[in-house]
Amino acid sequence: MARGTGSFDDAVAALRRADAIVFPTDTVYGLGVAVDAARTPEVLYRLKERDRGKPIAWLVGGADDLDRYGEGVPDLARTLARMYWPGPLTLIVKAAECVPEAFQSAEGTIGLRMPDNSVALELIAQVGCPLATTSANLSGCASPCSYEAIDPALAARVRVIVADESDADKSGLASTVLDCTRDLPVVVREGAVTAKDVRSLL
Repeated sequence: MARGTGSFDDAVAALRRADAIVFPTDTVYGLGVAVDAARTPEVLYRLKERDRGKPIAWLVGGADDLDRYGEGVPDLARTLARMYWPGPLTLIVKAAECVPEAFQSAEGTIGLRMPDNSVALELIAQVGCPLATTSANLSGCASPCSYEAIDPALAARVRVIVADESDADKSGLASTVLDCTRDLPVVVREGAVTAKDVRSLL
């Protein structure tokens, strides 16, 4: 596969057109859309052949976005964001009114994460809104930890793929997903941040 199928500026333009792009994060390569432009994750479900019952998290640009897009955010979630953002921790919170219903789970929640990757953060900054993002692989296939590992079948479905300038492999370890909408937080998926790490703050 050739190195990149578009420049950073091409990626920003595509996101502003509501197109999906492939781009690097700190964990794996992601497939994402700008939420203000797309207003629905449908293109991600279609490209990835993903079950539409599985919500898609948002990558955000900073800890302040936890309260911007979340409602009734508990103090523990803010503490975790300060400790682990940017990094591999997705916090599920009740979605604020500004979050389109199409991006919310059936329970009215949204998963938020600040990635520890300069390309991803600059994309978010340039388009001025979060990126609804899932791993850049067809459902059931391995998540790509490097540019070369991106499935050609998926690559052929998107116009722009941005390679990481550092050319470093991603961790490959999925972000921990923590449901912060209950009295006690629940680990939905354990990743780099362990359940023990979370319990130590309770």
